[in-house]
Amino acid sequence: MATHIKFWGVRGSIPSPGAGTVRYGGNTACIEVRRGHDLIILDAGTGLRQLGRSLLKEFKRGPLNLSLLLSHTHWDHIQGLPFFAPIYESRCRLRILGCEGARKSLVAALTGQMESTYFPVPFSRLPSNIEIEELEDFTFSIGHVLVSAHRANHPGVTVGYRLFSPDGIVCFIPDTEPRPGGADREMIDFVRDADVLILDSQYDRAEYKKHTGWGHGCVDDSVALALKAGVKKLVLFHHDPDHDDRTIDAFVKHARALVKKRKGQLKVEAAREGMVIELGGKPAR
Repeated sequence: MATHIKFWGVRGSIPSPGAGTVRYGGNTACIEVRRGHDLIILDAGTGLRQLGRSLLKEFKRGPLNLSLLLSHTHWDHIQGLPFFAPIYESRCRLRILGCEGARKSLVAALTGQMESTYFPVPFSRLPSNIEIEELEDFTFSIGHVLVSAHRANHPGVTVGYRLFSPDGIVCFIPDTEPRPGGADREMIDFVRDADVLILDSQYDRAEYKKHTGWGHGCVDDSVALALKAGVKKLVLFHHDPDHDDRTIDAFVKHARALVKKRKGQLKVEAAREGMVIELGGKPAR
């Protein structure tokens, strides 16, 4: 009954396939968190497509009961939904939770991308049972997992999630701009003592100076935040579409050097497609 986290999409802004992104992957944000029968999906970027194929293969003809938590409705976080194969199966029940977004409602944001202008199959024709709920209470449960949401520093209505399972704490904040030096008391409290913090770390220090106010984080500030919050493992996330594998390698090396300089115990990895983390001290693979 261990809780495991699997990364299906790790990129920000736009899918970035190519020879330079093979190791870390080019799909946009999508993560699976599973404990027993509780299967939670974090964001619906293009990585959702492969997750859907995997679920149909695993569950064969059995029922699929899934929960999808959306951080926000920017395109790179919802564009995989029309290509999620389980929603074309009547045996699938999908509960989608998130904030209102930029349009009239969360329903409008999700169904709008499947209008005939953009997509051939309308949302109303899907045979699956889909429930879309706008968050009113920022604390709720999905099976044995307690979930809390917290507003992120990103344009539009954006949240991060804290998932507390019997095996540990996972925090997922894919799009946010931490204050320099990790000087954000509310965010520190939100991620405090997390076993795994998956955090927007799109830029290095020089890039961040050119993109301040865009709503994305700098590796230096991600490390500072994680250290102040007593996080055990930091996973750099939302990789820039122009960053190849070597650039992300350099981000990890830099982040680990910052931890060492501050004599911290924080472990740092960069999210890569196919990576699995099991809570309880087991290594990533």
